[in-house]
Amino acid sequence: MRLELNRLGDWADLPFFHDDLPAVAARLDAETDPVFPPANRIFAALERTPPEAVKVLILGQDPYHTPGKADGLAFSIPADFGGPLDSLGNIFKELEADLGEKREVSDLRDWADQGVLLLNTALSVPQGRAHGHKAIGWTPLIHQILARLDHRPRALLLWGKPAQKLGARMTNPGHLRIETPHPSPLSAYRGFFGSRPFSQVNAWLQGRGETAINWANQEGS
Repeated sequence: MRLELNRLGDWADLPFFHDDLPAVAARLDAETDPVFPPANRIFAALERTPPEAVKVLILGQDPYHTPGKADGLAFSIPADFGGPLDSLGNIFKELEADLGEKREVSDLRDWADQGVLLLNTALSVPQGRAHGHKAIGWTPLIHQILARLDHRPRALLLWGKPAQKLGARMTNPGHLRIETPHPSPLSAYRGFFGSRPFSQVNAWLQGRGETAINWANQEGS
């Protein structure tokens, strides 16, 4: 599997890409099932949101393991997918309840372009096997990304215990840290619904003199 690295920008100097990626690529090449997202989208979250642009970190788990659903941004789904939105549908329900704004566009590239790093804790998954690449070597990359982001305050949306465990590595006291259950249909009713993360993030950003995130449909979408 040929992984695209020429669009990584300022993320490219992370030690992972020199020290660990060859072993991960070998594991991907040895995989007998189809792998999602496509190779040219595996690093999409980093390509879309450079480190100094990150205002908000949303930490997911692993990509969708259904064909055509994963696009390299955590929780994002291509607009032409046509299937159930699952966790993303619950995110949109909470967004509407929180801000009174509807969103139907499942492609979240506009969030990424506003400084929302949509990062999964594993960047690949084999078809039909959730968490199937949890242990193939992505963890050092996630640790290095979080360390790169820890030098100044960011808004951290840590949905679910795996995200919260990793997020504990970020210790800057200035971070806004919002920890809730995962928006999965299995857990959203345990505290994700009603958590109002979007208004909290925007109030925090505006209090710092930064531009709020437009979470709703972008004009022309």
